[in-house]
Amino acid sequence: MNKIAIYPGTFDPITYGHIDVIKKGLKLFDKIVVAVSDADNKNYLFSSEERILIVKKALFSDLKLNKKKIIIISFTSLTTDLCKKFKSNIILRGLRAASDFEYEFQLAGMNRKLNKDIETLFLMSDVENQIISSRLVKEIVKLKGNIKKFTTKSTIKFIKKKYE
Repeated sequence: MNKIAIYPGTFDPITYGHIDVIKKGLKLFDKIVVAVSDADNKNYLFSSEERILIVKKALFSDLKLNKKKIIIISFTSLTTDLCKKFKSNIILRGLRAASDFEYEFQLAGMNRKLNKDIETLFLMSDVENQIISSRLVKEIVKLKGNIKKFTTKSTIKFIKKKYE
């Protein structure tokens, strides 16, 4: 039986912090569903279709990760509903710093209330990637800074093109 984890996020854009969580998750699970949120309450730089393409290019073209072990989808539902759909009882979440913990703890608790069989597993990205956030990456690009330490080559091309 395949053990599947759901990794939800905005991935606007994907960063090395996200990628660390995916790589670590692949050591623990047979498959990771990278679930790109398309909720209306966010102001995204990229559409969900663009974010899915960016994630695919980053994971499969730039990093050559195993396509058989990663599913990339867009979603607008509750994450717990995605778990049901993919027969998973694990939600994977990344933690960067203590400031993330309060929000993530609350989110995990709400998901647990929605479905008592679902566990949230928190993974830390590597130390050098814990400071990276999609928001800061976008800000650096906007100010003409170098982001090659924060995300993949193809992702950088997509971001720069957006700000041209």
